[in-house]
Amino acid sequence: MLGRKVTGGVFAAALAMFAGANVATAEDRQFGYALTITGSSDYLFRGITMTDHKPTANVYTEVSYGILYGALWTSTLDTGSLGPWEQDIMVGIRPVTGPVSWDLQALWYVFGNRDHGPYGSVSDTDYFEFKIGATTEIRTGLTIGANVYLTPDQGYAATDNISVEGTISYDLPKFGIFAPQFSGLVGYSDSGTNRYFETGYWLGEQSYTYWNAGIKVNVDKFFMDFRYSGTDLNHADADDRFVFSAGVNLLP
Repeated sequence: MLGRKVTGGVFAAALAMFAGANVATAEDRQFGYALTITGSSDYLFRGITMTDHKPTANVYTEVSYGILYGALWTSTLDTGSLGPWEQDIMVGIRPVTGPVSWDLQALWYVFGNRDHGPYGSVSDTDYFEFKIGATTEIRTGLTIGANVYLTPDQGYAATDNISVEGTISYDLPKFGIFAPQFSGLVGYSDSGTNRYFETGYWLGEQSYTYWNAGIKVNVDKFFMDFRYSGTDLNHADADDRFVFSAGVNLLP
């Protein structure tokens, strides 16, 4: 499968690149903090709803020191198998090589499933993956990027998987106190199979394409996001739809 073939190659290329690169660190090594609270009309994970197309609320907290950071992202869910909540635990580094800003991250997904599931463990659905992200500003206000998510085979929780995304964002002209930004994303996810997922991992499919585009409007510490998302999956949990989000950055 594509996931098995690509995972090792991507890691090898990343290690080789950073071994020979002059990795920039923060000029001043100091602590940083972030706290964001968001409400949304839906929670879409790579184009698939995690709340049965119902509203959700989430909190993001982060502590950083230089290029090192650790973060927690907590959200409500509405799925029968995963439980009423999700807790993501992230650790990573954000180095800079020339014009490219990197985000190298290990991510653990923890779910509120407490019914012991069909295989006898409350942690059956928890799994981890790795992220390699890169962005660069090609002109003032215009940034492009790419993300690669690598998921090892974890039995009932997840098959081996690779998700690749291309991103773009552009700062639109300010209008009074409003600072709008356009952003878009196109992604492709491909999974393997195992004894638990012998057919398709994503709503009965082994691979699919997802995308979104929209406008985020910032007003001081507050923001609103108007976004349209879709996939090529033929399923009600992954249909094209408009999603509205609003929130506040309490720190810094």
